[in-house]
Amino acid sequence: MLPFALKSTLILAVAALAAFGMRRRSAASRHLVWTAAAAALLTLPLLTRTLPALRVPVASTGPTAVFQVFVTSTPLNRAPHVGQAPRPAADSQVRPAGSTPWFPMLWSAGAIFAVLQMFWAYVVLMRVRRRARPFAADEAAVLARTLGIEHPVAILETPRGTMPMTCGIFRPAVLMPAGASEWSPERLRIVLLHELAHIRRGDLATHLLARLALSLHWWNPLAWYAWRAFVKERERATDDLVLAAGERASDYAGHLLEIARSFQPEPATAAAALAMARRSELEGRLVAILDAGVNRRPAGRRAAVIAALAAVTLAAPFAAVEAQDTSTPPNVNFRVTSTGQEADIDATIRAAAAQKSHEILDRAAAAYINLSRFDAAQKLLESSLAIRADKSGETSASYAAGLVKLGDLELKRNRADEALAFYNKAVSLGDRPEVAPALFYLGLRAYGDGNYTAAEDYFQRILNVDPKGPKAGPALTRLAGVRQHQPGREAEAELLYQKAIAADTPNSYDLTDTLAAYAMYLRHEGRADEAKEQDARAAQVRAAIGGKAETGVSSSNAYRVGNGITAPQLLFKVEPQYTEEARAAKFQGTVLLYIEVQPDGRATNIRVQRSLGLGLDEKAVEAVQQWRFKPGTKEGQPVPVAATIEVNFRLM
Repeated sequence: MLPFALKSTLILAVAALAAFGMRRRSAASRHLVWTAAAAALLTLPLLTRTLPALRVPVASTGPTAVFQVFVTSTPLNRAPHVGQAPRPAADSQVRPAGSTPWFPMLWSAGAIFAVLQMFWAYVVLMRVRRRARPFAADEAAVLARTLGIEHPVAILETPRGTMPMTCGIFRPAVLMPAGASEWSPERLRIVLLHELAHIRRGDLATHLLARLALSLHWWNPLAWYAWRAFVKERERATDDLVLAAGERASDYAGHLLEIARSFQPEPATAAAALAMARRSELEGRLVAILDAGVNRRPAGRRAAVIAALAAVTLAAPFAAVEAQDTSTPPNVNFRVTSTGQEADIDATIRAAAAQKSHEILDRAAAAYINLSRFDAAQKLLESSLAIRADKSGETSASYAAGLVKLGDLELKRNRADEALAFYNKAVSLGDRPEVAPALFYLGLRAYGDGNYTAAEDYFQRILNVDPKGPKAGPALTRLAGVRQHQPGREAEAELLYQKAIAADTPNSYDLTDTLAAYAMYLRHEGRADEAKEQDARAAQVRAAIGGKAETGVSSSNAYRVGNGITAPQLLFKVEPQYTEEARAAKFQGTVLLYIEVQPDGRATNIRVQRSLGLGLDEKAVEAVQQWRFKPGTKEGQPVPVAATIEVNFRLM
């Protein structure tokens, strides 16, 4: 709702600036500007749903739905057995923020009231017209032809005291008050000419258009400003048309003033009919009528066509623009109840659906994944996929990206077949940067199955659609591995490894994987000294990653075992997961980690001291982050203690 409000406000602001810039042009021209703005406001929702999204990165200072991670922990009264999960803290709950849809409800109520008010005005006007009698005005037909009106216009008599007005879009009519036949011929001609000028200009249709736009944007002060400017310019443009028909400005101003003094517009029909004069607008109109220097040139049909095109041109860019938050994504408020069940996340889904923001659900799902709450994450990602389909369609890049996220989730759950189904569906929508992770996984599967031709095809497709993307370096590394298994092409592998090193993100796990794989290749080629160089380089990168990743208590504050410091004891252990590439390469070994066990039993400041590569270092860190320890002590009190841990990877 907020993005739509901002877009509509921007449209009105652009129209106001344009009208100000045209202040020396005719009132008819400025009226077209406000008409175009009203049309743009009405087409904005349709264009937003039909035009492809143009994403603009913005830094968010306050997301509409704020989520933050809070993990409650309590001291363990009794240590569980090794392999048993620690009991969750009691008295905790999930409360996603920003889920109350009060603004949409308030907006809907106001819009419905405004539309019903307008509908009632048309009903009242129909009753007035039905009861009206024909008004004898022989001059009306002549005046209509003078203005270029070719279709018949009914002239009707309404009860005495009614303000002269015009009504009827498809069957236009001029309503004259009883007793108007007693007016002087000059006044009668001027009044008829004014009302017929409204019909000639098509003001009844544009009035309905602008009134509908105001009804939908009733909450916006700028919309009310636009409405008043629209009415003011419409009446002045009509006055200009009357003067252009040959009426003297002083006579016309005098009769207009007298009509305004003698009659009052009917409030019940104000939203549906065009009254000749309102006292609140009269002073400005009279000044403009009597000013001989005012530009009174009519707009013409060409200007109307230009205004219609301007409405679409004005609305389309705002409708297509979709802000993309580039700030650090918020996490999810997550706490578990004493029964271990997740709290209801439907409020989060409703908030995201109301804003049509799959990003909210993606961030929430990522936080749930970090907490290994995979069922909740799946529900969020499935809802995110539905929003993507509704906004962009089921063949779009956004929808393909949603499928990839679901595939990634299934991999984390060790459900390879389900992941494969999502990845295959994403890839079937076409090669694009968003499906590079799916292509990479499919390539690893083919590589592990020994289907090197298919693996080569998948990795090459990544390089074709996203040659500088995050998967380009890993794809080059795996492509080098494929070359090693293809007779006669082994020499190409080294060049691909070197390209992968250049393409990998500096100081990243991808780079350590490439360096490790390159070292294995060099050893296989009998170049042990060069392999050692790559191992040393990989060690430097791992040290840089470890230094950058340090958080929590610094190493200088952690005690070493001995001299009265007891060692931590493992209470709960999560086995690390194999990566697909390591499994395909039949890779085994041990990752050595440095950790600091905090007084609450968590491992922090985790650093890789001996790496395996192929993504196994990250898996080891992910597993140890979930381990729980009985903390080390000093003089009987828990203190942070440094330790090293070996995490073994073995294929059974």
